[in-house]
Amino acid sequence: MKIIVCSLAFLCMGPLIAQQFSAKEAFLEKWENSKHYLIAVAEAMPEEDYDFKPTERQRSFKEQLLHISGNINWLSTSYFSKTEYIKPPVDTSLSKAEILVQLSEVFNELSTTVDFFAGIKSKLQILNLLQDHVTHHRGQLVVYLNLKNIEPPQYVGW
Repeated sequence: MKIIVCSLAFLCMGPLIAQQFSAKEAFLEKWENSKHYLIAVAEAMPEEDYDFKPTERQRSFKEQLLHISGNINWLSTSYFSKTEYIKPPVDTSLSKAEILVQLSEVFNELSTTVDFFAGIKSKLQILNLLQDHVTHHRGQLVVYLNLKNIEPPQYVGW
């Protein structure tokens, strides 16, 4: 009987807990943590190794960071504002400090549905795409750190 009562109590708590946070609030918390984790990864690599490439066909560490930043800028400008996106040239001469500032700023730009290149999508779907894209390339950056025998920052999943 105790097991049944505890199980029912647990099942009833789920909707109450879920009501405490909206999808937007949950995403924004995750997005902010993703930002801090990515910046920690970027800070872990010494600036003299920012041009490191595991293989010739891959992006350098710096190019990966600039790719993440550019993708966030493109999607957030194109689908979260009325401004027409004009892709700026990638500036690989940026210093580590300048890249860290750029990463912080581009994450902060994201504060309905839109006509997305893949069809009509909700802004939440686009935000999820942004998160997946960051996760994909940040995972590659963690491999770069390991290949340089640098301990990556501890993973932050929330």
